[in-house]
Amino acid sequence: MSHSVTITRTTTTSTTSAIILNTGYLKTWPGILKLAELILGIVVVGLVGYYFDRYMYYANTPEVFFLLMAVTFLIGTFLLLTSCLISISTASIISKTVHEVVYHGFAFILYLAASLTFIIEVNHRKQHYSRDYEPYTAAAIIGLVISCLYLLSTIFAQRSYKGL
Repeated sequence: MSHSVTITRTTTTSTTSAIILNTGYLKTWPGILKLAELILGIVVVGLVGYYFDRYMYYANTPEVFFLLMAVTFLIGTFLLLTSCLISISTASIISKTVHEVVYHGFAFILYLAASLTFIIEVNHRKQHYSRDYEPYTAAAIIGLVISCLYLLSTIFAQRSYKGL
């Protein structure tokens, strides 16, 4: 006697697109430094961008250089922070490469150069920047603070790269 048994199985699949954020990264020193660099960078770009006068007939090279460096490293830091937040493995892998050391090192040097050039220019031509003196001075000082943050990030990146 042989029996024939038919089994019917119904399978239901559903897809979800859950975005997992690595919020633990913001509790580490490199994460805190990147977040501070990002927030202060937004403030600097907002200040200089708001008071930027594109119709100047005199050379405003220090102002443009400062704004260019601020926007460049704002975008770079945003991308680094975003990739460390949306990928758990990226936060651990990228810190062990030389990329962060080079990036933060160049950011420190160029932001420091741009901030010093800008603050010297604003103080040298104080009467010319009469309505913009305080915001530009504040932006340059915040730029110096951001430079210090990038120096600290360089030190942390170097230690992580060396495995300390």
